[in-house]
Amino acid sequence: MLNKNVEVFMACEKEAHEADIVLFGAPFDSTTSYRPGTRFGSSAIRRESYGIECYSPYQDKDLEDTKVMDCGDLELCFGNTKKALAQIEEQAKEILDNSAIPFMLGGEHLVTLGAFRAVLEKYPDIHIIHFDAHADLREEYLGEQLSHASVIRRCWDLVGDGRIYQFGIRSGDREEFYWAKEHVTMRKFDFEGLEEVLEKLEGKPIYFTLDLDVLDPSVFPGTGTPEPGGVTFDALRKAAEKVCSRANVVACDVNELSPHYDPSGISTAAACKIVREMLLALSK
Repeated sequence: MLNKNVEVFMACEKEAHEADIVLFGAPFDSTTSYRPGTRFGSSAIRRESYGIECYSPYQDKDLEDTKVMDCGDLELCFGNTKKALAQIEEQAKEILDNSAIPFMLGGEHLVTLGAFRAVLEKYPDIHIIHFDAHADLREEYLGEQLSHASVIRRCWDLVGDGRIYQFGIRSGDREEFYWAKEHVTMRKFDFEGLEEVLEKLEGKPIYFTLDLDVLDPSVFPGTGTPEPGGVTFDALRKAAEKVCSRANVVACDVNELSPHYDPSGISTAAACKIVREMLLALSK
């Protein structure tokens, strides 16, 4: 049963029966390969959202006018990755069954796989738009196939070629980049070509997954795997807004904030604003 959270992302206080979008947190980072801490990302975004405004001057929209519910963080099993993914899948399925858009706050990027499985069940022709610094296309990482370094490869296992579009990628091993040429559409370093992809996918159901480390660490240091050479905040804001307003997004997520690596709070504030802009753009 979907219950409204006590501490919600600002203005996201609708009841389940009236919500078009349902936020939920997936505080999981058991496969993080470098610096752990993303399990604290969703709660930090929710708590610090009150440091920004409900109103967006970019879109001239206000969260007070949207139908968004925040049902809080899941209590995930940290010792069992498969069980945690199943819990996420169950939550996403319940939201979809409630005719709402699941909007997940991570957590490490592997959490996407759980939500994506639920979405694929309802939308067999689903496509993925993926913003990230990392390709996440490894077959395995240190012998483990269920890893944040292989999450998009696991999604590919489910949908095959021609269904995944990646942007901003600037890190991965050589095999990932070679494999990508044959199986996915990858745009390295920036968002060039996004307009063409949105035109191509018009009307098709989209799962939009956004790893915040696509941002340059000079403006977003609060992440477990910082990669210099990333995009600016404004470039990401515009691209994310374009996807959410133009594409048929049926589910989405924002991942990989590790708030304690940025004591200034700037990274968390950036994450809050991206979430706000996405929510407003989705609320058509």
